[in-house]
Amino acid sequence: MMKHILLTFSILSCLALSMSAQAREVTFTTQLARYNGSGAYFAIYLLDANNKYQQTIWVAGKERKYYSHLRGWSRASGKKSAEYDGKTGASITSGRALTITQNIDDSLIDSGYKIVIDSAVEDANSNQADVSTPLTTAGSGKAVIGSGYVMSFTYDLK
Repeated sequence: MMKHILLTFSILSCLALSMSAQAREVTFTTQLARYNGSGAYFAIYLLDANNKYQQTIWVAGKERKYYSHLRGWSRASGKKSAEYDGKTGASITSGRALTITQNIDDSLIDSGYKIVIDSAVEDANSNQADVSTPLTTAGSGKAVIGSGYVMSFTYDLK
């Protein structure tokens, strides 16, 4: 009887934990400005309320040798491949947009976290925090203007 009670409690505990760790589907759209030059590399990542790196959402550009130009992200993430494995794609060219969808833990929304984008173009400037915006319910669907190669950025919470 005691084993049955412990097993039931253990299963209920696991169910409660899995239910409390909910993730929400978030669509991120990055529209690049028109510029002269090669495709842009950029990293989309999360910082906590203390500006401490938390996770990589996406890296546009597959050649690792250019990641050091994404200064804030490369320094914070340590460019560890575990941080961006499965979260990379081709660089994006002038005037084009990239739309990706990722699951983000609900606990990160409306709790001081922010989305940051660093951008760079080969043989041109790099922009640390080209975009920096709080991850909030109120900010969902609202365009943020970038300060470098990013013309605008939007995230949509599902």
